[in-house]
Amino acid sequence: MRLLLAALLITFGLSFQASAKDALSLTPQETYDLVQKQGDQVLFVDVRDPVEIMFIGYTDVVDINIPFMLADRSTFLADKGRFAMETNPNFAASVEQALKDKGLGKDALIITMCRSGSSRGKPSADYLLEHGFTNVKYIDHGFQGSGAKEGKKAGMRIVNGWQNEGLPWSMKLNPEKIFQP
Repeated sequence: MRLLLAALLITFGLSFQASAKDALSLTPQETYDLVQKQGDQVLFVDVRDPVEIMFIGYTDVVDINIPFMLADRSTFLADKGRFAMETNPNFAASVEQALKDKGLGKDALIITMCRSGSSRGKPSADYLLEHGFTNVKYIDHGFQGSGAKEGKKAGMRIVNGWQNEGLPWSMKLNPEKIFQP
């Protein structure tokens, strides 16, 4: 019996440690509701490159745009049909400054949002957790959502995400919130 109990405790402990390093997701609607109710206690960060935002759309509900990755316009990856992306070396410091500007500490809730949720939303949230921020989540399916699997609009990002849930957004960027190097 003791052996079984010890095995369960070890398993639970290891499982808890592994999940503690990973950021949890929120839906776009959960994020919107949270920001509406507790916006002064939350830092909502759009982590997309500002040029991407310019062509896809933006929500003024975010507090600030701090890119997690920036397009390296000097390096085109022909095999992938896109420019290389490099981690913003000032990302964590910029997030910390945005928290301070809002009167918050590194233990405040930070929510990150990218285009789809998986390529920069979750990685940026995990990155912040690795850099001493303690309460970080990301928006599942991000701003634009996922592509439809079938039908006339297969591949088009019409399934979920901030835009497709009917939350506020526009093509107009707020110069006071958008990243300007």
